[in-house]
Order: sequence, then structure tokens, then C-alpha cells
Amino acid sequence: MKKVVFHHFGKPADILNAENAETPTPGPDEVLIKVLASPINPSDIMFVQNLYGIRPHLPSGAGFEGVGIVEAVGTNAKIAVGTRVSFTGIGAWSEYIVTNHRTLIPVPDAMNDETAAQLFVNPFTAVAMVEDSGVKEGEWLMITACTSALGKMVIQICKMRGIKTIGTVRRNDHNDELKALGVDEIINTAEENLPKRVQHITNYEGVRAVLECVGGDTASEAVKCMGRGAIMLIYGVLSLQDPKINIGLMIFRELTLKGFWLTDWMRRVDGTTRQKVSQEVITLLSTGQVQMPIEAIYSLDEIKAAVTHADAHGRWGKVLLKP
Repeated sequence: MKKVVFHHFGKPADILNAENAETPTPGPDEVLIKVLASPINPSDIMFVQNLYGIRPHLPSGAGFEGVGIVEAVGTNAKIAVGTRVSFTGIGAWSEYIVTNHRTLIPVPDAMNDETAAQLFVNPFTAVAMVEDSGVKEGEWLMITACTSALGKMVIQICKMRGIKTIGTVRRNDHNDELKALGVDEIINTAEENLPKRVQHITNYEGVRAVLECVGGDTASEAVKCMGRGAIMLIYGVLSLQDPKINIGLMIFRELTLKGFWLTDWMRRVDGTTRQKVSQEVITLLSTGQVQMPIEAIYSLDEIKAAVTHADAHGRWGKVLLKP
């Protein structure tokens, strides 16, 4: 079989290659999946550079999620061969992957492969963060870098829940598309003063929550946009720069800054909550209430071009790999 592998850390386009490997055999709690499609997410890019919460064991496969067909099952795996499933596991950018049967989500027929490939990381993160933010109908939530796949999902989820949204961008190329998805206000941080504009929009009350993934100056300015008792959920640091936090604001506005990592969220919430979020995600995607656009599809042999495209500025849709 063919799989994407890296032997040392570095820039993904420099170190990733498609190599031939033995098709793995599932253990008692595992299944063998024939991969149909897998997305390239920011977490995948960070993993290859050894900047993620999970450390690679070299040489390592890459890619954390995808959709595929169950081809073989271990003795403890209670799922039928031939089932189409969303899965998670290190090494999704491959023709075949072995993963624990507990990571599998059967995919409804109404959901196409391109959507099912993205079922876990972004949708679960989006729904879980909106839940954790505690923002209620009629209140304001801000999303930095809102043109990301996750940002666009949050906008659509908030629109359905009656939550008002402010999205930050650095260029205006996709403003019309963002408005069509339901964002209430867009602020270009390269052209406008973010805190002043937010205060004007919110009647000087500030936002109830910020979902932040940029870091650096953007995060620093976003803290100034938070209202009394507000929370910032930090789920990324695209700039690779730490913010400078105004401690006085944190004290006198009683602000909370909290990291969010889906892996830990899945561990700490109870089974009922996980099931609730899972059903909401599947319903939103299979019914088309939330759209997840695809910008390009590459083969495993085109991995260098694929990761370069996925990491490019101004991208609107997700980049997928199909073996």
C-alpha cells in the first residue's frame, strides 16, 4: 500500500513523501480501513513540525481523520465489514489505516465522502466550543480568522442558535460568502481598530466569548473586546506568537482565558454529552444545514502540492487527499 510518511520534523512540503509500506493487520480492538478521503487540517501541519500536543514517533505517518470502508476487524471490534465510517488515528493520509474501533462513527448514506472525511476534527470542535462558551441567544460571540473551515462552521451554528457573531479577517476577499453563511459583523484587523469597532458594535458591552486561533497581536487585541465575565477559548496559534495579555483587564473585568483541545474535551465530558454532540454534528452535516466546502483534491503522490495549498493564505475551502 501507499502512505504519506516523514522521517524528521520540518516544513511539511519539504519532508512529506508518499512511500510504499506493508498493509497493516488489525489487533483485537482494531479495524483495518480502506481510506476514501482525508482532509488536511492545521493540526496535521503542526504535528509534522512537532508543534502539536501529540508527539510523533519517527518515522511517522500523518493525518488525523478521514472516511473509509471497514475491510477487516479484530476479535473485539463490534462493527461489520463493509461499513462506511468516519475515523480518527495517526496516519490517515494512506491507502489503508488500522485504528481502534472506538474511534469509528458510522456514516449515513446521505452524507458524501468529502463531508464525511471532515466529520470529526472541525465539526466536533465547533459544536463543543460553542457549547463551552456559554453564549446565549441574542449575545455576541467573536471568531478570529473566521474564514477557516472551523470558523465558517461556528458562524453557521451560531446563526441557527440565534447567537450574534463578529468575525475577524485580514483581507476582504470572502466577505460576501461569510455574510451568506450568517456572520453579523466582519472586522478587517489590517484596516480597522478591533477593540474600538467591537465596542461600537456591542454598545460598549463587549462580546460574551471569543474563539481564538491566531495568537500574537490578534489575541492581545481580542482580549480588549471581551465584556465583563467573558471567556476566551484558545484552540490554535496560527501566528506561532504568544499574545501580550493586559492583566488589569483580566482582573477588573473578571475575564477567563482557557485552552481548548478536542482530545482532552472528549476525555473529560461524559458519554451523554459526547453522544449529544455526535448526533448534532451528523444531523447538521447530513441534512446540509452546515456546509463544508472543498477547494481542492489531491492524490497521495501530490502531497507536497497539497500541503502547500492547504497552508496558503486566502483559501476558502478544505483541501482533501484521496488515495
